[in-house]
Amino acid sequence: MSKKVAFIGHRYVHKINDIRTSLYNLIEQEIKNGCKFFVMGTHGEFDKLALDVCRNLRKVYIDITIQVVITSLHTIKPIIVHDPIWGDEKYTPYENVETVMYDIEQEHFKRKISISNQKMIDCCDTLICYVDTTRAYGGAVRAYKYANKKGLRIVNLYDNL
Repeated sequence: MSKKVAFIGHRYVHKINDIRTSLYNLIEQEIKNGCKFFVMGTHGEFDKLALDVCRNLRKVYIDITIQVVITSLHTIKPIIVHDPIWGDEKYTPYENVETVMYDIEQEHFKRKISISNQKMIDCCDTLICYVDTTRAYGGAVRAYKYANKKGLRIVNLYDNL
């Protein structure tokens, strides 16, 4: 079975440059240990950071798969970037990565992210996260507890602050 890593984190990341460096080193080590599949969401700084680091590492390790889980189709619509010199340009935020949307259309919009997080965790054996486990509630905390209950190997970068 090939190794798969999911990323979960809070909406905001403190000491983002320190976390970026730690995340880069950690993901590179996962790749060297045989991991070829990385999956993350689209709703916070940690998700964006994980995607950026994975994209940078794919320039060196071209055979890794990056999958982004979306909870709404508007997430993948092209964005028009206005430039007075070069003209308008379309930018697609998730080009060159796989996108997937789980069967969550019937769910309340506030539950879509939580359910998607659970489904990401269900398909992986490792969770790399940025979660303050002292918080009593929150989506990232729920996902962390779910991954722990499922027996995933968990690396929490929040603990490295």
